[in-house]
Amino acid sequence: MRLSLILSTISTISIASGFHLFPPAFNPRQSLQKATTPITAFSPFPRTDITSLSSTETAEASGGETYKFDAEVSRVMDIIINSLYSDKSVFLRELTSNAADALDKRRFLSLTEEKQFSDGGIKIKTTPETLTITDNGIGMTKEELVSNLGRIANSGTRKFSQEIGKNDDTSLIGQFGVGFYSGFLVADKMTVETCREGGWHKWESEAGEGYTVVETEKPEDMEDQGTRLTLHLKKDCLEYAKSERLEELLGKYSSFIDFPIELWTEKTDYKQVPDPEDETGEKKKTVPEKVEKWELMNTQKPLWLRDPKEVTDDEYGEFYKSTFKSSYDDPLKHTHFRLEGQVELKSLLYIPGMLPFELSKNMFDEDSKNLKLYVKRVFINDDFEDLIPRYLKFIRGIVDSDDLELNVGREILQKSRILSVVRKRLVRKSLDMIKELKESDDYDKFWTNFGKYIKVGVVEDEQNIEELSGLCLWTMSDSEKMTSLEDYVSSMKEGQEKIYYISGDSKSQCLMNPAMEALKKKGYEAVLCVEPLDEIAVQTMGKFSDKEIVDATKEQWEDEEDKDQKEKEEERLQPAIDYLKELLGKKVADVGVTTSLTSSPSAARQGQYGMSPSMQRYMQAQAVALGEEENPMLGNMNEVKLELNPGHSVVNKFADMVAAKAKTADVYGELLYDLAMITSGYGVEDAKGLSERIVGIMEGGGDAGGVADAEVVG
Repeated sequence: MRLSLILSTISTISIASGFHLFPPAFNPRQSLQKATTPITAFSPFPRTDITSLSSTETAEASGGETYKFDAEVSRVMDIIINSLYSDKSVFLRELTSNAADALDKRRFLSLTEEKQFSDGGIKIKTTPETLTITDNGIGMTKEELVSNLGRIANSGTRKFSQEIGKNDDTSLIGQFGVGFYSGFLVADKMTVETCREGGWHKWESEAGEGYTVVETEKPEDMEDQGTRLTLHLKKDCLEYAKSERLEELLGKYSSFIDFPIELWTEKTDYKQVPDPEDETGEKKKTVPEKVEKWELMNTQKPLWLRDPKEVTDDEYGEFYKSTFKSSYDDPLKHTHFRLEGQVELKSLLYIPGMLPFELSKNMFDEDSKNLKLYVKRVFINDDFEDLIPRYLKFIRGIVDSDDLELNVGREILQKSRILSVVRKRLVRKSLDMIKELKESDDYDKFWTNFGKYIKVGVVEDEQNIEELSGLCLWTMSDSEKMTSLEDYVSSMKEGQEKIYYISGDSKSQCLMNPAMEALKKKGYEAVLCVEPLDEIAVQTMGKFSDKEIVDATKEQWEDEEDKDQKEKEEERLQPAIDYLKELLGKKVADVGVTTSLTSSPSAARQGQYGMSPSMQRYMQAQAVALGEEENPMLGNMNEVKLELNPGHSVVNKFADMVAAKAKTADVYGELLYDLAMITSGYGVEDAKGLSERIVGIMEGGGDAGGVADAEVVG
């Protein structure tokens, strides 16, 4: 019971606005008191208040004191080291953050208490088996060593903030509770040498075995105050003793920390020296030379923390290129803002100038890192799905907030009200940025790269569907330029009450659709949905500017006068209609007559609730991708009605063939069906049969003219 209680306690640690370990209604001390045996404290380097897991024995050893932990504490240590973090390399982020905290504390006290403080910094140096992190920050007393490094989830940072009463002004990072012990991810022993006042002390521990605290001499190369942490690396973690690996991690996690981070590096330089084989002494030769020196790691400045009024467009552009490794991409737009109130957040968002390479292969590529989350300049993660909806996956940017709730390992965003607020604000700022871009000459470029994402937003973001609909551009039947629905509505013909669309695999296929004949007859323009996503988007919208959006192929175009003529023509052509029903059988749901066609002899029309041919192909492709032969969602939704144009000579010739019981009636009947399916976008399943029918007519000589020379009569 005690162990499960400890685990549940650790798993709920977060960095909410008050940095509470538990929800307000949960009292950890009361819960821990329910355990069968009293549990008393244990917690790491700067980080949250629980005084419930402590050392249970203290003994004198080598002039110092040895602290041992009971079995429960050792088990918690094992969980932190082996299960808490998904990536062991985050230890460097945690430990440099702690060092930055110590420097921030000392800097703050130097201002408030008028104490001397030289320029603060962090130095990192390695040997083949150790890694040392040194700072000249506030340091720790012996009592603070025992308190801060001897308790899991005890925060020296939070306590410091409470003591000075300036929680919002100290910009302290380390308020998470377990960061110090992340060092044991890569080390089997950790040594801390530190001094705040009253002399230097050394804290040393091997994971799970307790720790010792002894007095020690000040290291020769350190100031009178500060901390040095030495990690004795595990054999399988010696990669972290290489400066190249550390340089990579510092660039990822700590580029924007406010204090200089210097890494001791060994580089090979080349210099010109006299050639000893040249007697004249004039010749030179190039020789390698190993150079060891301190190299500054965090040269970038956190641009998002500056006042937007003081930042130039060139600076925004350079920051984008360096941060997102996009040397040849100039962003189309950026927005730099700060939020205050129920959530504090600083952010800098960009619209790229071109589609990122990884998104060109998969528009929702999980490996595409679009937003980088920082907490007080420290990089946390760039793989948060809940921070922004996927249709804004192309937005690049920085989000810096210490109000977002993370898991104890500072790797996963917890779902919360704060996250919902931040998500809404990021969406709002992104849409505002796109709306501003829509008024510029760059919008066509934006749409070419990212138009699909906006249409996905129409489908998935019900809350912003109206705004997203206004941002969409569409292919039009009467224009070579893509047009917005706003412009479509403004140019609608008098008397037109609806927005009409036709779907197909291409613009040419859409224009070939017989429904275009009815639209042209009335002088209406059509929105052409040339991709399945287009059709899904317009169907999701349903309306735009109070105008209903309808499929032109399903619209009934006949007026009262047309209906009277239609009834007469159906009666005249009834024998041909019955003949086709019997000939085609289950290929069609029905056969009838339409007066809306002007040049096509026949058309295939879907029922009111049927799927368009392009959507049917899309759905079938989805089924195949899932390993199914047929998509069960299609059902009878792909049945069509064959409609004949009673004024077309081919139709009338076919009617005459039926009346005369001509042998070629079957061929002409099948061709009327094939022609309707092709022009309406369905295609022909029996391509061999179609080719045989065409060859047969061509070989028939005079009968070829029956189709090729057909004219519309009446």
